[in-house]
Amino acid sequence: MAKKFDKPKMVPVPSHSIIPERDIDKSPILECSHLGIDFGGLRAVDDFNLTIGRTEIAGLIGPNGAGKTTVFNLLTKVYQPTRGTILLDGMDTSGKTTVQINRMGIARTFQNIRLFSNLSVEDNVKIGLHNQEPYSMLSGILRLPNYWRQEKAAHQRALELLSIFDMQDLAGVKAGALPYGAQRRLEIVRALGTNPSLLLLDEPAAGMNPSETAELMENIVKIRDTFQIAILLIEHDMSLVMGICEGICVLNFGQVIAKGTAEEIQNNPEVIKAYLGTHKEA
Repeated sequence: MAKKFDKPKMVPVPSHSIIPERDIDKSPILECSHLGIDFGGLRAVDDFNLTIGRTEIAGLIGPNGAGKTTVFNLLTKVYQPTRGTILLDGMDTSGKTTVQINRMGIARTFQNIRLFSNLSVEDNVKIGLHNQEPYSMLSGILRLPNYWRQEKAAHQRALELLSIFDMQDLAGVKAGALPYGAQRRLEIVRALGTNPSLLLLDEPAAGMNPSETAELMENIVKIRDTFQIAILLIEHDMSLVMGICEGICVLNFGQVIAKGTAEEIQNNPEVIKAYLGTHKEA
């Protein structure tokens, strides 16, 4: 018989859910309807449907190659969908670019860390503040008073965001000199700098030890509560997913095979089969 997932220690969170019966904000932040994309004759994602409330922490899981990162690329317009619609805060995102989607309110991190290694920690966060830059190019070139006011505000904002992970004292350190786990955290801080309403985390615990993962779990909940935003994460660490995700969507071969709470997903035969395969009795 295939084994069930080990039951993790649960982190207390509100009982929101991405399943249809959820009793949360009537106006969801994200609605995906019949979303799909083809690469040649391959249907990488097909008939993907998902609704996320404004302050939900949701999980998108599945075996390697299931299409999870492809979904993130569709949401952020790295790929334009072949079919289906994506509504962000009720607005159709069809035809938008990645920059426009970011300004509309979606920010993301990546499987592979994408920091500016030779820039300081603070400057990496300031780059995340780019879509809120209020001064003109001329002000920047001539260093007019408005430029210095905004630079001071950006400095203060960067330190505030870094304090989420107690990284404010590392503001002057080069990003590339940080330990791996700290670089992961910096990527999340930079994404928060764009002031998102939906934060996409692609394997945020990758490469972290159990202690770092436990701290990350607490910080993800803290981020949701502090900023009152929704978070959708891809993760292979089931203790993290089952511990903090209020609803979980499972992909396999580009299609949704299950949605539900952590307990429902852990006991779903299709999910167990997708992850662990089936074993005939001896």
